[in-house]
Amino acid sequence: MVVPELRPWRAARPHVTRVASAVRPRLARAADAVRPRLARAATAAKPQVTRLARAVSPRAARTGKPKTWQYTAGAATAGLALAAGVVTAAGPWDSTGQRTAERDWAAAQERTGGADHGRNTDTSGSSDGAGEAPRPAPSAGSVLTGLGGGVGTVNSVPDSGALTDLLGPLLDVPELGTRRSAAIVDVASGKRLFGVGAGEPLTPASTTKIATAAAALTAMGPDHRLATRTALEPDTKELVLVGGGDPTLTARKDADGWASLRELADATAKALKKRDVREVTLSYDKTLYAGPELHPIGEDGNLAPVSALMADEARPNDSTSGPVTRAEDPATDAATKFASFLADRGIKTTSPGPSKATNRAEALAAVSSPPLSSLVERMLTNSDNDIAEALARHTAVASGKRADFNGGGQAIAAQLKKLGLPVSGVSFKDGSGLNRDDKLTADLLTSLLAKAADPAHPHLRPALTGLPVAGFTGTLSSRYTDGAAGIVRAKTGTLTGVNALAGTVVDQDGHLLAFAFLATNTTDKEAAQSALDRTATALAACGCG
Repeated sequence: MVVPELRPWRAARPHVTRVASAVRPRLARAADAVRPRLARAATAAKPQVTRLARAVSPRAARTGKPKTWQYTAGAATAGLALAAGVVTAAGPWDSTGQRTAERDWAAAQERTGGADHGRNTDTSGSSDGAGEAPRPAPSAGSVLTGLGGGVGTVNSVPDSGALTDLLGPLLDVPELGTRRSAAIVDVASGKRLFGVGAGEPLTPASTTKIATAAAALTAMGPDHRLATRTALEPDTKELVLVGGGDPTLTARKDADGWASLRELADATAKALKKRDVREVTLSYDKTLYAGPELHPIGEDGNLAPVSALMADEARPNDSTSGPVTRAEDPATDAATKFASFLADRGIKTTSPGPSKATNRAEALAAVSSPPLSSLVERMLTNSDNDIAEALARHTAVASGKRADFNGGGQAIAAQLKKLGLPVSGVSFKDGSGLNRDDKLTADLLTSLLAKAADPAHPHLRPALTGLPVAGFTGTLSSRYTDGAAGIVRAKTGTLTGVNALAGTVVDQDGHLLAFAFLATNTTDKEAAQSALDRTATALAACGCG
């Protein structure tokens, strides 16, 4: 089974792309210089995860020797920091569910594959391999390797007793607080192999976004797009900028594939001039959403006021992720920028104010977001709270619920119930996981991940392909650089006193496993993250069949 190819993920901004372009040639040159040592380094690094698992418990000694394919992208850690610019600007997921950047990095390390990595008489001063065509590039395993049979002979599913002996001591540590839950599921069969308090609802933090992704994809489909448009009211020359709830709408000069407010201004100005209109009363319509815009946590750099009209997530700078002070009124901010773009195109406007487009208004122009699949991937990879809250409200609209925080939560739960997932005891107060009153279970998270891999639900695949890749992308880019890079793919979750990790891993016997670890009342964020990372790494090293 393969993952349908998705539109390129383009959350990295232009300056990141420039860094990537600068780094790629250095990678190739570094590979020339250190190629003989890389082989030795990779060989030396292979036992690392195995030794970790064996140190955990006697039963873990059954762990087999790590397979070469699992370390192709992760073993040569010396090159990982140099490759950071490349993998941050990750390209599209290919048909196996793997980022192009992973293949590029692996190819540069091994000089095996890609148009620029094969030796030829024009670029190589050595006769060794001159004129040879590039060989296929090695890389990290694809998202669904354990289902596609790409890792060789698959043994019996992991033994529950072996998993208990391996993971029990790793989870029963003070770093993970006073309340914790965990679940491991064999994705191919859907069988739960391990559980500790797996049905107990706990605060999930940002792992909530996995549920938001699945609900949105179910309610609207992966090809759904969010449109921002302009309309002209008859006889009044009132131009209305109508927000369609696209948090990825950008006012930047380089739209980088996202819907562009400048392009909308171009098309709108042309439509107005065609009607011989060069001066308008500018209004904006943000009525697609209802209820308060401010999240219950109050003003916070991690989330803008939730508005159906915003540009660049109401960020005042070039950032695309992370906390930063936002515009107090995203709709006014976006409309003001739109007015300046119209002025540059010869259209004079009044200062923008709130309104609502009527049914009599004449449509002038529109721009659309990339497909929902791309928005879901960006949300999960960057843990983007603004996209998460927007998708929760769109799920509410599609489900016939009120488009506010409560309605979004109700709609998410309803869509998950429609999928046949275990929602008993769960509670969604938002779509991002910033609300501490959110409650999810490890059972629900692992069931969600398994459902996303089910051939009967291909529309859910972005909930897997968007997961950060250990050592490569998003919130896991700086973690797992010493053994499990490219193997663990997971959504992180962090609030004060709460740490979570949920995702997938292919074990030593070739099984795709879904896991979820939730910890509450933790006292040291870094220590808790390290404890969760050790647990996921040990699971990757497990040959527990």
